[in-house]
Amino acid sequence: MVHGGNMPNNVLMLGIESSCDETAAAVVRNGREVLSNIISSQIDIHTLYGGVVPEIASRKHIERINYVIEEALAEAGVPLSGIDAVCVTYGPGLAGPLLVGVGTAKAIAYAANKPLVGVHHIEGHIAANYIEHSSLEPPFLCLVVSGGHTHLVQVSGYNKFDIIGHTHDDAAGEAFDKVARALGLGYPGGPEIDRISKQGNPDAITFPRAKVDGCEFDFSFSGLKSAVLNYLNSCEMKNIEVNVADVAASFQQAVADVLVSRSVNAARQYGSHKIAVAGGVAANSFLRAAMQDSCKINGIELYYPSPVYCTDNAVMIAVQGYYNFMAGIRSGLDLNAVPNLKLGCV
Repeated sequence: MVHGGNMPNNVLMLGIESSCDETAAAVVRNGREVLSNIISSQIDIHTLYGGVVPEIASRKHIERINYVIEEALAEAGVPLSGIDAVCVTYGPGLAGPLLVGVGTAKAIAYAANKPLVGVHHIEGHIAANYIEHSSLEPPFLCLVVSGGHTHLVQVSGYNKFDIIGHTHDDAAGEAFDKVARALGLGYPGGPEIDRISKQGNPDAITFPRAKVDGCEFDFSFSGLKSAVLNYLNSCEMKNIEVNVADVAASFQQAVADVLVSRSVNAARQYGSHKIAVAGGVAANSFLRAAMQDSCKINGIELYYPSPVYCTDNAVMIAVQGYYNFMAGIRSGLDLNAVPNLKLGCV
C-alpha cells in the first residue's frame, strides 16, 4: 500500500465486506457516524449444508453485491461522486468471496476516480467498537473472538496492532459451531448455544479449561471440544439421556472462563484500563455478562458493539478504512485478496 493525499474535513467512506457469507455495504461519515448499513445474509442457504460452502457463497456475492452497494448509497442519500474513498476487506477470509468484493471495489474506484483503501477484516472487527463508543480511543486491549480467530490484541493506535495472545488450534467460534453440530442445534452454532444455555446449568458438567505452557495469554479449544464429544459418546454408549441445555451451558461456561480470565490478566499485566470485545462471539450474552462482572471487579472499562456490528458487516470496514485513509494509506489497483492475511499487515 502507498501513502499520501490531503485530507478533507468531512470524510465519507463507502465500505464493502464479502469475506465469508455476508454481502455488505455501508456509508460512514468521519469514521463514527453510520449513514447506511446494508447486509445480505446467506445463512438460510448455508444452513442446509451445516456450514459455509465457499463456491455457493462466491456465486451469491456476485449476484447481490451491486444491489447492496446501490442500496447503501441510496439509504445514505449520497451519490457515488460524493464518496471520498472506497474501502474493502481484502483478507483474511474465503478466497472466492474476498475476490468478489475486492474486484468490485477496484472497478468502482477506477470508474469513479476514487481512492481505494484495503482493510484487514480483523482490524475492522476491532474498529466496530468505535461506532457506538464515541469516547473510545487507543490504547486499549481487544479480545477478538470469531469463527476463525481468537486473539488478544494490544491496540496502540488506530493503525497499530500487536497480538499478545492467540489460539493454537480451534477458534472460539469454531468450537461453538462444532459443539452445536454435535448437539444437533444447527448452524450457526453460537447463537443456538447461547439460546439453549439459558435453560441449562453451567455447573452440571466439568469441562477442561486448557492452558498453553509458556504462553499465558494464548488459547486452545480443541481439547474442550473433544471433551464435549467424548462426553456425548460416553452417554450414548451407556444409554444415558443427554441434557442438551446442561451440556451447552457447561461448554459455554468453560469457554467464557478462559476468555475472560486471559483478557483481564493481560489487561492487568499490560496496565490497560480498557478492554474491548469484537467478533461474532462478542454477541454472546453469557460472555458479555461474565466479562462485565470481571471488569467491574478489576476496575476495567468494558466496550463491545451491538450484536449487528459483532457479525460481519461493512460499517466496521468503512470505520477502519477511514482511519487508514486519514493515515494516508492507499491501495493500488493491483490490490488482491489475501485469504490468510496476518494482523498488522498494511
